[in-house]
Order: sequence, then structure tokens, then C-alpha cells
Amino acid sequence: MPSRVEQNFYHLLEIFARKNVRTTCFFLGWVGERFSHLVREAEAQGHEIASHGYAHRLVYEMTPKEFYEDAVRSRKLLEDISGSPVWGYRAAGFSVTERTPWFFDELSKAGYYYDASVFPAARSHGGIRSALRSPHIVQRSNSRLLEFPMSVAGWDRKPTCFFGGGYLRLFPYWLIRKMARQVLAAGRPVVFYIHPREVDPAHPRLPMNLCRRFKSYINLQRTEKKISRILDEFPVTTFRDFLFTAGGPARSFGQAQADFSFVCKEDWPVAASF
Repeated sequence: MPSRVEQNFYHLLEIFARKNVRTTCFFLGWVGERFSHLVREAEAQGHEIASHGYAHRLVYEMTPKEFYEDAVRSRKLLEDISGSPVWGYRAAGFSVTERTPWFFDELSKAGYYYDASVFPAARSHGGIRSALRSPHIVQRSNSRLLEFPMSVAGWDRKPTCFFGGGYLRLFPYWLIRKMARQVLAAGRPVVFYIHPREVDPAHPRLPMNLCRRFKSYINLQRTEKKISRILDEFPVTTFRDFLFTAGGPARSFGQAQADFSFVCKEDWPVAASF
């Protein structure tokens, strides 16, 4: 099928430029290798370049060695293209689970300073129900990493995500805004995320079962309008800038030597991700 990543990526960059916001772009190394001009353009426009791994493999389907090699390959590739250090990582499908206790050690060893992979609720693949919901430091015997868990909010006493991907497309905007305010009122930042294909309702469809087709294609025609409203109503910034905002978590973490994401907190700038 024809590639649509260029036109969709540029379209998202146009939206962000129009709203005068900066986001974190979690690039797959595979995409960066084939469309290196997109990485350079995002960097030139002031967006943060971060890693989504190289080949979009689920964490729990890799050995620690395979994961480490994939994470290092992606980081070095994106740093060579952008000319800037890559600090952040997001796992494919938020696929960090209780079955991958080695994840944080290997990610730190691979040269990353923060992670945005933990989904603190039930999920079809990935998800750690017992995980903390606020940004926090993961201290291990051989590593130290800052974790930005995906934002979840209360829904019938069950933590639910409303803020990215199929969740963002499925729920009405008034509910997304209400739940974002709930997270902010609890003193946590809100992490929103979007994929380039989700602003392209006409992109080619893959043959899938009914459930998967629903998750992948529901409400594609409404995504761009929701993103525009979020950017109008919530201040956003990159993960890296959020870390060093006055009063932010970096004060306790210390000075650190695609997916688009943005983070939001009422009295701090918000952060975002592609």
C-alpha cells in the first residue's frame, strides 16, 4: 500500500505550527531511517525527538537482549539524523507488563533518561494495573529512570484512558475535557497522544476482524477537530521541557546529561506526543 506518513506528519506539523505549540515526536527508528527528512523537519520546528523503538516490537515478545539492541539502534539512529540527544522512549503498544521486570534496567542501559510506556490500567496488550499514575522516579539497583505513565481517569471506579489513540477517537470531546480536568485536579499532568494516520480518514484500510477494525478506524473524521480543541483549551509542551519547568519532577531527578505526545498540567505547561 502507498505510504501516507509524509503527508500526515506534515499535516500534524502544520496544526502544531498554527497553534504555536511544541510536542514530543516518538519516532520509530524504521520510519526515521526511511524518512529522515521528517525527523530533521520536526527538530527544525522545535519539537522534541524521542524514540518509539526501531521495529515496533512488543516488549514482552522480546528477550532483554533483543529489547536493548532495538532501543539502542533506534536512539543512535535518531540522534545521528537530528543531531540532538534522544532522552525519551515509548514502547510499542504500551507493552510493559509485570512479565518484563528487566525493562527499566535495559532502557537505562540503552542510554535513555525518561520513559513514557507504562499504562496504569488493564489493556489488551501491556498495562500494569498496580503502577503509579503520577510521574515518578523508578529506582533500581543498577539504574534510575523517570517514568511518565499514560494518563487514566476514573470511570465507574475503573481507571480508563480518554486521551489518545482509539480512546481519544471513541469518546466525545466533552467527556475527554471533563476527565482531563479530573486528572489535573488530582495534581497529575495529562498526557495526550496521536498517530499521524489518525488525521487521515481516507488512508488505506487493512483487512481485520470486526473488533480490531472498530478500534483502528472509529471516528477518524473527528480526530483533527478534537486535537485542535485540546490545543486551544490546554497549554502544551514537550516531555523534555516539562521536566525542567520550575517545580517539575526534574528537580528531584537531577540534571540529565510517528507517536506525537503532549503533556498538560494546570500550573505548568502541558506535554504532548506524536
